[in-house]
Parts: sequence; C-alpha cells; structure tokens
Amino acid sequence: MKIALLSDIHANLPAFDACLAHSRAHGAQQFALLGDLVGYGAQPGAVLDAVMQLVAEGALCVRGNHDAAALSPASASQTMTDVSAQWTHPRLDERHLDFLAGLPLTERLGPDALLVHASADSPERWHYVSDSNAAERSMAAATRIDPAIRYVFSGHVHEQALYFLTPTAKLMRFSPQPGVPVPVPPHRQWLAIVGSCGQPRDGDTRAMYAMFDAGAATLTFYRVAYDHMAAAAAVRAGGMPAFFADRLEKGR
Repeated sequence: MKIALLSDIHANLPAFDACLAHSRAHGAQQFALLGDLVGYGAQPGAVLDAVMQLVAEGALCVRGNHDAAALSPASASQTMTDVSAQWTHPRLDERHLDFLAGLPLTERLGPDALLVHASADSPERWHYVSDSNAAERSMAAATRIDPAIRYVFSGHVHEQALYFLTPTAKLMRFSPQPGVPVPVPPHRQWLAIVGSCGQPRDGDTRAMYAMFDAGAATLTFYRVAYDHMAAAAAVRAGGMPAFFADRLEKGR
C-alpha cells in the first residue's frame, strides 16, 4: 500500500490540493496528515473541510502545535504563532473546532509505524527534531511505546530529512532527493521528516510531502509546484502579517 504523508499544511489550500493531486497521480491509496493543518495561511476553514472529508474516508490525522493554538489562542500576542492563532480561531466554525479538539497527538499506521507532529518524546511539548540527538530521542521514545515500531513519521521542522540506525546503533542522517525512492527495510529503525506542504522554509517555494510504500519498503520525498504567489496574495488580502506572505513567496 502507498501512503501519502503530508504535514504542516498551514491553511494553504492551493499547496494542499496540489500535493493531494500529485500523490493520487502517483498511486496513493491512503493518506496520513501529520498536524499543523491551520496557522499562517489564509484558508483554514477550507483546508479543514478537505481534511475532515479525507478522515471520513479513512485518512489518519494527528494534532500539531498550531492546531492546538487555534483552539484557544493566547490573549496577548507575544509570538507569530499567537498572531496566527488569533486570526484563525474566529474563522473556524464549531465543526472545525470540535475536529481539532478530538485529534490525537500520536497515531499508529499499521503495526510498525508511528505518526506524530513533532517528537515522539513528549509530543505535547512540540520538540523540534532538527538534529541527530533529537531524532535519537524521538526514535527511542517510539520504541518505548512499542518495540515493534520501525518507522516514525513527523513534520514540524518544515524541511525534509531521513534518519536511521545502523546495525551498530549509530544514528545517520540522509538528505533525500525529490522523486528518488529510498529503500527503508524494516530490519532498521527509521525516522522521516516529511517537510511542509504549506510553508516550505528551505529556499524552495514548492510544496513538500512524502510517499511510503509499505509493500516495497521504500520512501519517496516529493516537491510539488503550486501557485504560491496566489497563496501569498490571499494571506495579504486576509489582513495577516506580510511576513507570512513573504515566506510563501521566498520559500523561507
């Protein structure tokens, strides 16, 4: 089975639609959404409508930090996350808020994979898995949940990366190339950062997602072009900080 892994959609409907279309064209049979469905982008309600439809059809979904923030925004704006949450919350209806409130922090994908937005090590604290030490802590936490877990799929970092343990338990980091399948045999333990669908930050404006082929034991990372200028224009038209639009235009 081919499973499309999408994270950090950030209320960017054009990017989400482009990744869904691309993944379906490449044979996706299942969808897993790794959190931060809203925040920063201009179309939180439309994105959540699409996500809720996918979940009704069998997709898996976990909660991200921006999803949690949108449920009960801080009263004072101390961070860009606060600003985003304050803008987002009144634009969600009761169905959307109930859906976000009901999302788990982690979810199992089959017998040997774990979905989590940030780190499996205290997922409610939203630790960034941005280096080998953090990856090792997340993988160890997943193993404590269940020794059968061989794959941890996460987002939160807005870039794409793959970590794995060698037979000598040395942790290695691999930088994937878009469109090139990577063998990920289950006799090793793997942690994949699938990147951001809706707000890339690596200098490339194209949306990101990954495809896990459970039968072939391969993982393919993708970049997908979409109308990022239209998404940025929608952010400005919605009265959000220009910084959010600038990021979409520059990919960082």
